[in-house]
Amino acid sequence: MQHLTGKRVLEKLITYREACFFFGLWLWITVIMGMEGSAANWKIFFRTFALLSLMMLPMIIFSLVKPLMQKTFSKRMFVLCWLLFFGGIVPGLALLGPGMGDREIPGWLFGACAICGIVLELLLVANDYYRKRIAGITWVRKLSLEKAVFIILVILAVMLSAMAVSSMDDPRFHSEERLLIGFVLNPSQIIRHFGMFCGMFMQFLVIYMAGYLIFLINSRFLVAVMLKKHGLIAYVLSMLTVVAILYPVLFQLLMILPINRLLGPIFTSNPFAAENAAGAVSIMILTLPVLLSQQWTRQNSQIVSLEKEKTQAELDLLKQQINPHFLFNTLNNLYSLSLHHSEKTPDSILQLSDLMRYVIYKGREEKVRLEEEIRYIEDFMDLQRMRLRQPLDLRFEQDIADPYQQIAPLLLIVFIENAFKHGIEPAEDAAFLHLMLKADPRELIFTCSNSFEKGNDKETGIGLDNLRKRLELLYPGKHRLHTEVKNHTFKAELQINFT
Repeated sequence: MQHLTGKRVLEKLITYREACFFFGLWLWITVIMGMEGSAANWKIFFRTFALLSLMMLPMIIFSLVKPLMQKTFSKRMFVLCWLLFFGGIVPGLALLGPGMGDREIPGWLFGACAICGIVLELLLVANDYYRKRIAGITWVRKLSLEKAVFIILVILAVMLSAMAVSSMDDPRFHSEERLLIGFVLNPSQIIRHFGMFCGMFMQFLVIYMAGYLIFLINSRFLVAVMLKKHGLIAYVLSMLTVVAILYPVLFQLLMILPINRLLGPIFTSNPFAAENAAGAVSIMILTLPVLLSQQWTRQNSQIVSLEKEKTQAELDLLKQQINPHFLFNTLNNLYSLSLHHSEKTPDSILQLSDLMRYVIYKGREEKVRLEEEIRYIEDFMDLQRMRLRQPLDLRFEQDIADPYQQIAPLLLIVFIENAFKHGIEPAEDAAFLHLMLKADPRELIFTCSNSFEKGNDKETGIGLDNLRKRLELLYPGKHRLHTEVKNHTFKAELQINFT
């Protein structure tokens, strides 16, 4: 129970992460104000925190309702609301704030708070936008950690070479003893000394590639093989062995680079110096958490992918069971009509064709519009009523907030199929079927009550069992299905949570 509660709390924090970010900003602004005093003053802290609620609480509330607004409002309406809030209400509150300040809490703090809040919101919007853009760029998604590190090192080598050449002949950085690399970029200087720039780039690249070699060995051999398969002790011993073999050779190579004479001795004159070994060990230790995180992410992605494939395979199997189940029922209907030479037979065949088309094509889709599912249910009931001899009290109450609401296909029809097959068809007297469907963006509630003959309790068929399995795969932990038989009435209630 404690584990589930903690998991739910974590899920809530992730869901409302933007509100948490604004709350963190609120705390940081309050803490920074407390830093100005020579001694800790909790009275000022709590007073500042309370006064800033005028600015921060509206931002937190807006961030909480923003996901709901994005779902219910059109894109244009949401943008207008967003601009009205951050372009009008927040600046207006910042203007009202100074009247509430005092000598200990300056009025400009409200303006600073508003600016920080707007900047934070813009960062969140930009983050969402670029995450969606990057997700659609194939080469970015395929970019591995090793390739990313290599590209970063090449860029660093280019930048350092450009700044080094730009610093040449500048008395602030260049003296007879050595050249200091300043934070300056002079394109004309780089073009004039392009040969020097290329030489420096190659030497800086060699320096970085020495560290990159150690990173690659740590990534592909030490972590991927020794740590993963043989444990921590084997990893540490292997790391020390690799460092002992590599670091004297690598640092001897780096010592003979001409750039050492220009920039001064970058490395020690002794390739066996302990600080050189410490540098190599530091690269491995510092990159270890990143490599472990990458390995965990890769394994977790594989697990999620396998679970998704397994779920999809189970859903496909269940959908294959739906089509024969539906076909058997409808063919029985047509057979009964043909025996009585009913004039309704041609229309029934045409209607069956439309229903089968929905089952075959729409049933393959992940989601369909609720209005399509309702139309399919109504056509199915019309087809079923054609061959009934006894009167049927059929009611279908609907309260649909959005007919375009998405739902998994062929869920609700199972109740109607079950009602006709096990309750209405065997009935000797008048039967009834009462349906109620209520849906909004948050949840769907569907109830089905039908007459039920005693003795059919065990004949529920594969429909309801199939439905339960599909609900577990499609809406895990977000649905409730309850069925009961009482006083010759079978009642089923399904609730699906869309949030």
